[in-house]
Amino acid sequence: MKLTCSKDLLLQYINIVNKAVSNRTTLPILECILLTANERGFIMTGNDLEIGIRTAPIEAEIQEAGEVAIEARIFNEIVRRLNGESVTIATDEDYAVTIVSGSSEFKIMGQSGEDFPTLPEVEQEKLYSMEQAKLRDMIRQTIFSIAQDGSKPVLTGELFELRSNSVHVVSVDGYRISFRKNSLLTGSGDTDVIVPGKTLAELNKILSQEEDDTLSIYLTEKHILFDLGTAVMVSRLIEGDFIRYAQSFSEDYKTKVVINKSELIQALERASLVSRDNRKTPVRLMIRANGMDITARSDMGTAHENVTAEVEGDDLAIAFNPRYLIEALRSIEEETVKMIFMASLSPCTILPEEGDSFKYLILPLRM
Repeated sequence: MKLTCSKDLLLQYINIVNKAVSNRTTLPILECILLTANERGFIMTGNDLEIGIRTAPIEAEIQEAGEVAIEARIFNEIVRRLNGESVTIATDEDYAVTIVSGSSEFKIMGQSGEDFPTLPEVEQEKLYSMEQAKLRDMIRQTIFSIAQDGSKPVLTGELFELRSNSVHVVSVDGYRISFRKNSLLTGSGDTDVIVPGKTLAELNKILSQEEDDTLSIYLTEKHILFDLGTAVMVSRLIEGDFIRYAQSFSEDYKTKVVINKSELIQALERASLVSRDNRKTPVRLMIRANGMDITARSDMGTAHENVTAEVEGDDLAIAFNPRYLIEALRSIEEETVKMIFMASLSPCTILPEEGDSFKYLILPLRM
């Protein structure tokens, strides 16, 4: 194999495929990036057996077709430090890789591309498409409440409820539920799948923020494929039944608060300064007609805040892990939110003043 391409372009695509390179494995081939030059062009692939990423053809001058697997970390470090504008990559029959750019020349050992695991085939029949920026926001606004332990594997991923013209993304960790709804450009009927949190975290790093950039989503029973145009990501799905989250939400309330989100976040952050352990030392909310009093007490001392709000219904005293409230509120773009409560030991639900684009449910703590 021999080819020449732009250093900046090469580095851009290395950073994309690196998201699917394994850092902890007993299989050295999974620590590699597969370089392929053929009639389709120059393509790079990463695959850790859970996530696979294949680039679109990269602009390059191909002098000789071929394939080689090269250790990702050293390849990335070499290309990043090269001082030329273009890079020439060549291999010999023993899979030794020569990298030349500017005044630099490196020769490192690669491996046969035949040993590199192929990406799962995903038939592109059931198509769903949407703006990349919208999906990026939905992941950011829900991923923080994915379960961190593996006792319930389905909760280590997010539920994607794909419909003909909309998508719902839901995460649950046992203490809270995050729900986001957005529109689709294209849909292929009703499908529910659970996508691993790791997949979504890596996908979010390569999704475009440009409003006009879209992606296509394809599904099989066991895999999901995200086609970003610049690259394709394939991931396994988590098998099992997601919890019936919808029944946890209710529009009934005894206390309703309409409050400025930014003021509430700042008050919660200040109050939680006296707490070393948010779970053992919750913040206490006292909701009255004139607003919300926020109190925190610990061995370090006490803190008290007051936030004005529109309150409807009964007075209420309730306590929460402040981090759970802050993470939900930070993910909301609207400046004003609605919070509804039933009792001091019943969940709080955070909603938009108008519409149904998001719902966050948070369990209280005993005071």
